[in-house]
Amino acid sequence: MPSSRNIPQLPTNLDLAAMPKQLHSLPALLLVLILSVSTTIKPTNAQERQTAAEIYGRAAITELWEPEPKLIQPGSAQTAPSDATVLFDGSSLAAWESVDGDEVQWLNEDGVLIVEPGSGLIKTKENFGSVQLHVEWRTPAVVAGDSQDRGNSGIFLMEQYELQVLDSIDNPTYVNGQAGSIYKQHIPLVNASLGPGQWQSYDIVFMAPLFGTDGRLVRPATFTVFQNGILIQNNVTVQGPTEFIGKPNYLNHSEMPLALQDHGSPVAYRNIWLRKL
Repeated sequence: MPSSRNIPQLPTNLDLAAMPKQLHSLPALLLVLILSVSTTIKPTNAQERQTAAEIYGRAAITELWEPEPKLIQPGSAQTAPSDATVLFDGSSLAAWESVDGDEVQWLNEDGVLIVEPGSGLIKTKENFGSVQLHVEWRTPAVVAGDSQDRGNSGIFLMEQYELQVLDSIDNPTYVNGQAGSIYKQHIPLVNASLGPGQWQSYDIVFMAPLFGTDGRLVRPATFTVFQNGILIQNNVTVQGPTEFIGKPNYLNHSEMPLALQDHGSPVAYRNIWLRKL
């Protein structure tokens, strides 16, 4: 058993007012023990001697206590996060309109949004910029056509920057136009597609382009995309609108709608939500 003279004596002259505010939340006994030990340990170099209060005081300089992040309720496989804008949950098409601003002609069957071929793309009534976007989609179970004519649709951020939707199982096509591509700009890192008729998901982080007061591009748009939980686009830079023909060029614009493409195939969508960034 150690002798009593080796047991540190608790100091009786603690001055809490002189300590950093953050230390006041520490359990009092723990703080007393820390300071007690610090007073009984003799450093090898007297010039390097520091008390516990001085050490924690220096550490407190780099502690940030505000702003405190907002508490939200994460979503599940069936529900969106509590701070999300729900665009389609199967109950209504109220958030959408046709390209001409008319009522949507796509089908809402059993809570599933299905492209009505020939009716044209649909877009949100609300405009958006940078977003975290979740979309679930399904190409037809009955395979018809090939290449770009098989299960084709697209998700257009700000109506201009397309993430391709396509049946990409046993369906050769140009690789910067397959599922998961940023159309004709970025090939996906891997083909994470599931087969025809199976539900798939995209989780997208899209950072909108920024333009200066003179209309010139300050920051290009970027995409990060997970397909079925697999990273397929890693913070790639978009060179401009995703054009079918020719090179892309940015034109100054503000926030714009999200759009879903009608490419002549009855592709289905469900559980669409986003969080503004």
